[in-house]
Amino acid sequence: MSGKRKKMEEGGAELEKCSSYTFATRYTANEIPKFQLPDNGEPAHVAKQLIDDERMLDRNPRLNLASFVTTWMEPEVEELIKKSLNVNYVDVAQYPSCLEIQNRCVAMLADLFHAEGKGEDACGTACIGSSEAIMLCGLNLKMRWKEKMKVKGKPATKPNLIMGANVQVCWEKFCRYFEVEERYVFLKEGQYALKPEDVAPLVDENTIGCVAILGSTYDGQFEDCLGVSNALDKVQQETGLDVPIHVDGASGAFVAPFLFPDLVWDFQVPRVLSINASGHKYGLVYPGLGWAIWKGKQFLHEDMVFHTNYLGSDQPSITLNFSKGASAIVAQYYQLIRLGRSGYRKIMQNLAKVAKHLETRLLETKHFKILNKPVGVPLVAFSLTDHPGGHKRNYDEFNLADKLKETGWVLPAYTMAPNAGHIKLLRAVIREDMSYALCEKLVEDVLRAISYLDQLQHELPSSNQVFLHKGPC
Repeated sequence: MSGKRKKMEEGGAELEKCSSYTFATRYTANEIPKFQLPDNGEPAHVAKQLIDDERMLDRNPRLNLASFVTTWMEPEVEELIKKSLNVNYVDVAQYPSCLEIQNRCVAMLADLFHAEGKGEDACGTACIGSSEAIMLCGLNLKMRWKEKMKVKGKPATKPNLIMGANVQVCWEKFCRYFEVEERYVFLKEGQYALKPEDVAPLVDENTIGCVAILGSTYDGQFEDCLGVSNALDKVQQETGLDVPIHVDGASGAFVAPFLFPDLVWDFQVPRVLSINASGHKYGLVYPGLGWAIWKGKQFLHEDMVFHTNYLGSDQPSITLNFSKGASAIVAQYYQLIRLGRSGYRKIMQNLAKVAKHLETRLLETKHFKILNKPVGVPLVAFSLTDHPGGHKRNYDEFNLADKLKETGWVLPAYTMAPNAGHIKLLRAVIREDMSYALCEKLVEDVLRAISYLDQLQHELPSSNQVFLHKGPC
């Protein structure tokens, strides 16, 4: 081999070695593919770096006080999650442990919520969040109502559902997608949830059910499930109409049993037929898990269950979705057996203690009034008061929220639901990874932001755009 050729080959090898260095590749000097599948791929380390770069300016999930969703789990369960990422839960013939694990979770939750169906007779399913669970439970109410109307020989063409205007957007989706009339109990200043006395005037023979929210998105409060049931008892005595209740426990179903054990809200209330709960909220699992639990198998309409055998065995299915990963279900089972009742109780008590501490610190500033109720999920909802210094504020809650983003905090500002939309407020959701120390840091940054905004000579335009419940699920 000539010396010249050898030198060229050595140079090529050196160039190839250099090109494997991420920022020495040509890919980082070109636009990242956005709208068309590229003709050629990229090295794995380069693709990873480009996506990491895309996400660099995202917010820190732990400082996102807008979200109820879990942002921290133990490394042991993260390892279990990783091991089951490639497992399709629905293929129960090949992954029987996953179905068994789901059924154990359903049984534990049915027992926690005082269902009639216990153990192997428990009735429920894992879902992709509470939104899917709500669709399933709502459809079950509609099917049961249609069957009753058929028996009576009456048309079943105009179903309606009673709920407070403070419901999460998934209930609006259910009604629109499945052609159910929404009958809202509208809010007013000082009343930000459905009241039992407001239900009766909305009931007629086409009412498929009434929704009671255990943990409002707006201020965290629990609606009076037992009071609603009593009001519906009176309706039945007067009219013969038998209206069931669904409890939307997306935020509160994992909280109430441990913080408010004497509160009667679940299947102990005779009219409650179904409950949805978010495993990925106070169930303490990463995003992607909800639960639909029915009072017993006899309360689930037979048309809700489908059977398939094209994966090798008979597989009953109650879900809207078919394929889904098993990792979130495995993670829920880990949390249930890892923590037990005492562990969940201790965590929820800690969250309530931290929320109370933040509430106290905010009141001490004399800049805020508290809007959340004592009985509810662990959060602090608050509004600006008249300035303690006596001068006019040239800013509102939305401007304060925007200013706090500069220090990394996502403290959402929003307005109440229709008929109370003039009320502006901020909300800090207290999750497992929120400590006293972080609360102190938040209060310091809030006061620093107010100090800056107080110097403004002219009123800032509000960034208020939409109601909170109109946002994405």
